[in-house]
Amino acid sequence: MAIRDRFSKKLSCPQCGNAGFAEASEIDDPTRKHPDFKVDQLPRGFGVQRAANHQESFMLKCECGRKFPFRSLAEAAAERR
Repeated sequence: MAIRDRFSKKLSCPQCGNAGFAEASEIDDPTRKHPDFKVDQLPRGFGVQRAANHQESFMLKCECGRKFPFRSLAEAAAERR
């Protein structure tokens, strides 16, 4: 069984300014063709438009209607306490 790499990303909608932290994970094995990317938790105001195996093609939708790829508007979250 492969180990899942878990991480937090800060999401920010460029249209309305809605922001929050998403919890995501993927399989930590560079030899796999598909990393099995999953968003485990989204902040309020964001939803999944289209799920995918890769961050680049996983599409989100903000409550204002703006759609965007997960990776394009996500940045690594600073260590939270």
